[in-house]
Amino acid sequence: MGQHMYLGIDIGTSAVKFVIVDADQTILATAERPLAPVQPKPLWSEDDPEKWWQAVASGLDELARDHPRPMAAVAGLGLSGQMHSAVFLDEKDEPVRPAILWNDGRSTKEAAELAQLGLDLQCETGVLPMPGFTGPKFLWLTRNEPDAARRTRTLLLAKDFIRLKLSGEKVTEVTDAAGAWLLDEGRRRWSDRALAACGIDRSLLPALTESRAPSGLVKADLAARWGLSRKVVIAAGAGDVAAGGIGAGIVNPGDGFISLGTSAQIFLADTAHQPDPGRLVHAFCHALPDRWFRMAALLNGASPLSVFARWSGTRDVATLLAEAEAGFNGPSSLLALPYLYGERTPHNDPLARAAIIGMTYSTTRADVVQAILEGVAFSLADGLDVLAAASARPKSVALIGGGARSAFWAKLIASILDLSLVRFEASDRGPAYGAARLARLAVTNEDAQRVVVPPPIRDVITPDAALCEAYRPRIEAFRTLYKALKPVWPSVSGA
Repeated sequence: MGQHMYLGIDIGTSAVKFVIVDADQTILATAERPLAPVQPKPLWSEDDPEKWWQAVASGLDELARDHPRPMAAVAGLGLSGQMHSAVFLDEKDEPVRPAILWNDGRSTKEAAELAQLGLDLQCETGVLPMPGFTGPKFLWLTRNEPDAARRTRTLLLAKDFIRLKLSGEKVTEVTDAAGAWLLDEGRRRWSDRALAACGIDRSLLPALTESRAPSGLVKADLAARWGLSRKVVIAAGAGDVAAGGIGAGIVNPGDGFISLGTSAQIFLADTAHQPDPGRLVHAFCHALPDRWFRMAALLNGASPLSVFARWSGTRDVATLLAEAEAGFNGPSSLLALPYLYGERTPHNDPLARAAIIGMTYSTTRADVVQAILEGVAFSLADGLDVLAAASARPKSVALIGGGARSAFWAKLIASILDLSLVRFEASDRGPAYGAARLARLAVTNEDAQRVVVPPPIRDVITPDAALCEAYRPRIEAFRTLYKALKPVWPSVSGA
């Protein structure tokens, strides 16, 4: 074909997504494979890493079959993935137990103990320790499954397990390491204090590098299986949030985005590490060497909508969105808390649960869907307020992730947050697209400013002034409802 292609793979929570991008940064091919994590006990969330690998291999089989010419031209492969997930491998590099995912709340006690070690360590690691992070999970493992801990010889994150399968190399990079609560964010190296606090020997950890660095080659037998060249470079890649920032060109101070996937994030780029753990801000390394970011992390993004679709017997989320839009005439009389998995920013409350109040005999399915959409938007407003407490409030941010597909939901979010939302082409595949960009940088070593630029804009969703005003009291009612129900959570969480 005469030019190099770049392959991005994002190991998400509910799906693995693939993109092939050409030298002009145009997406030529995509694929997707579903994942199905499980909740075997209250507060637990797990998945089998081998199923991630099966999904990756299946998706690449499809690309090889349906798009052989672009696959043959792939020069670099980039990886993105769900952050914080803990993969425990034995001496044969096989999983000791299922991976413990980012929305798992079992290590609440361990996180609380680690928080007692003081503000200095929280500033070093970028955030208050929380149950979803990798370090507290390992501490939980040593206390509750000591045999599994003794058998563990390698501790990896989700995308890095796939790298091991693809290349045989044990490598991670600064953005995924940042979310482990094990990194010295300012110095971009492992934190000896955090490792000691979590009982993790450095020998368990993979090599650490920058996101755009090469980290190995695709194994020869796998390259032959998928019609790849024999020297496909695997970039170190990035955690999904940072990869989304690279995909959207969000790398400079003042740039920001909202990611609306299974979870949700509000992300602001920076050129310095500026921790603010007291407000539950996540201050982490970005995927370029001289960049960091600050983030409000929400455990419940589009997942409450997809779960309600399952409850209502309607698998097609688009149908639910269309019903809600058709019946929309202003703020809902219902109030929904979206906390299926507890909540991180601004509550750090793993016991919080979802709730809907205000229902009557005449309540419809569309009413409930609208309330869920609003509840997620209200929680985004909470997150934005936390970030804006220490910096200027943005007037416009990008919107990426699967939730970005809905213009109706985007309009609600824009009006509730009172800011414009920019949707790019392929906004719903931001992390995979960012991973492909990092693959290109690993191969060409070119100036990142030439590659990491905003993609073509699809549209801009602006806030509706009348809706902004109408939603202000509903936001306050949402916050009041959480406070009122907080004492109830321990009795209904199953903890």
